[in-house]
Amino acid sequence: MQKLIETIKNFNHCTKGRTLPYSIYSSMKTQHILNVPIVKPLLIIVLSGTKELGKNSQNTAKSGNFAFLSNKSSIDMRNIPKDQEYLALLIDFEYSDFRGLHKNSSKQEDIIMGEVSPSLEKVFSQFIEWSHIAPKEIWSFRKQEILHLLYHSGFVNICSVAQAPGFSQKVNDIINEDLSKDIKLNTLCLRLGVSESTFRRKLNLENTNLQKIKDQARLGLALHLIQTTLEPIGIISGLCGYSSQSRFTDKFKQLFHITPSELRKTRMTD
Repeated sequence: MQKLIETIKNFNHCTKGRTLPYSIYSSMKTQHILNVPIVKPLLIIVLSGTKELGKNSQNTAKSGNFAFLSNKSSIDMRNIPKDQEYLALLIDFEYSDFRGLHKNSSKQEDIIMGEVSPSLEKVFSQFIEWSHIAPKEIWSFRKQEILHLLYHSGFVNICSVAQAPGFSQKVNDIINEDLSKDIKLNTLCLRLGVSESTFRRKLNLENTNLQKIKDQARLGLALHLIQTTLEPIGIISGLCGYSSQSRFTDKFKQLFHITPSELRKTRMTD
């Protein structure tokens, strides 16, 4: 994995302030985060250290392994450094990216795990390099290449992690357009072409509601920003739509069982 790590380090200085089709997560101390929302199929490549997944850490991905998570709901995670740091490459996918792949089973999988082969490592390195020159409009084509390579590398059940987006996902997508604004129910209904009663009924059928979706979207972004930037917690709070930093901290801890400041400290050396 050293080649891939070197590619990431070489391009890391170019990522600040840029939107890219991948993320890099790192920590110097163990992170234990509960209820991490997975709203899109997420591929995690562990470059160094260990990632444990599930309530009882029943799934373990070590350096050189990957874990592909379904967009089912949420999962508990433990990121454990080894030697110097925990380091992982994350790539999320749209449901449409899986189009063209044969679905071998109707069974849905929460997690698919495997080893990163030399060919996969090379493709991930190329993906990072290419991301810095390619326009956003064609990102999906390279993501589809990654999925096809995984499929033809023997992971023929790869489509089973991709669940068709429900009504709540459509609501989430609209809310995510600008999390600093508190979008209202009537605006969402207008965008989605439904009445307020139909809106509530559809979310109820998916065991959720508007406030839960808003909290998940805001706190999911907050978790990402704390893991990938060094922006002050107060700034992150505002970007995620919270006017009160104390309320943001309370909500964050309530969901993830760790405060933003405690999580930020895991990325720092003593």
